[in-house]
Amino acid sequence: MLRLRALVLAVAPVTALVALSPAPVVAQASDGLTQVQSHLRSVDTMTARFTQTDRGGRSMSGTLSLKRPGKIRFDYGRDANMLIVGDGRALNFIDYDVGQRQRWPINDSPLSVLLNPGQDLSRFARVTRNDDQVLMIEARDPRRREFGTIQIAFAKVSNAPAGLMLQGWNVVDAQNNLTSVRLSGQRFNVPVADSLFTFRDPTRRGPRG
Repeated sequence: MLRLRALVLAVAPVTALVALSPAPVVAQASDGLTQVQSHLRSVDTMTARFTQTDRGGRSMSGTLSLKRPGKIRFDYGRDANMLIVGDGRALNFIDYDVGQRQRWPINDSPLSVLLNPGQDLSRFARVTRNDDQVLMIEARDPRRREFGTIQIAFAKVSNAPAGLMLQGWNVVDAQNNLTSVRLSGQRFNVPVADSLFTFRDPTRRGPRG
């Protein structure tokens, strides 16, 4: 069910994000992680359009707003009547149709790689591709395999922060479920209001946040 896949933000093979063939791990692995770390630390905010596709081919689209550290919002539009919001401490899935809210610590989500730029990526991530066009990394916590694996794709763009443009990511959960998140219209270090990372409790009446 697509709504449930939104809960875990799982994703499909990351090669689909860049429409290029996979490549072997290259010798510049440490340089690649350093470049990704520089990109994450140089981007305080980002906005984009996203398309999320599950392994059954079902898709949903919306807008993404990110403010580091720890804040992210996936807005699927009013027709979907649900939100995913990271408020700096936890990720919240809010489903207004059923009046339900679920919450996880950010560090228990694969998205923590993108939300916490202060982490040392070399402890849990590796470069899987690094060429003139694409830089891809894969991250997992070997101590907590139940949180799955995230694959993140960056395009090499000279005028993007640290020369990288975040293209999207894939997550494979512990049950081997996959979902793909692809970005477009990325804008970096633009004004993003803190109010975007608040929301109405779905058990209360009134317009959603």
